[in-house]
Amino acid sequence: MQSITIKGSQRESVGKVATKALRNAGKVPCVLYGGDKPVHFSAEEKAFKPLVYTPNVYTATIELDGQSYTAVLQDIQFHPVTDKILHIDFYQLFEDRAIAMEIPVKLVGTSKGVMVGGALRHNVRKLKVKALPANLPDFIEADITELEIGNKLYVTALANDNYTILHPDNTVVAQVRMSRNAAKAAADAEA
Repeated sequence: MQSITIKGSQRESVGKVATKALRNAGKVPCVLYGGDKPVHFSAEEKAFKPLVYTPNVYTATIELDGQSYTAVLQDIQFHPVTDKILHIDFYQLFEDRAIAMEIPVKLVGTSKGVMVGGALRHNVRKLKVKALPANLPDFIEADITELEIGNKLYVTALANDNYTILHPDNTVVAQVRMSRNAAKAAADAEA
């Protein structure tokens, strides 16, 4: 999985006044959970742009005063009016502990049903996956080449040995439905 480096500095005071002063200086207060104790730090708001405003999933390498932590974005809070980042929570990764993350689904191929006039529906764009950090994929490929009109691609077809998909087996990832044009053409052919 791809990683983005964020350089920050640890915070000594975590109160309301100190947090407001950080935000006024253009920094974002953050917390890193998952280790022995929570680590409070701050970083420039611009540093989070490639991590937050993207459909892809990345791990974050957080560098604080000579120490380095590997983490994933756990939670983010935005200002309700200006959409500025108010606070970010990170969860620390360890090589021997599995983690659950939402991974994007990438459709590959051209469906046979779409080529004859069907409409492709991409029902699930992200799947929750549990795996060790080394086995987390950047995206999950879903091959839709064999889908005819009326067929569905279930989550069981995307199973892999490296990770476990945390969705029910009957979850539909993509399907090809009859489009209006194809239905009209079929009705005209019958008449």
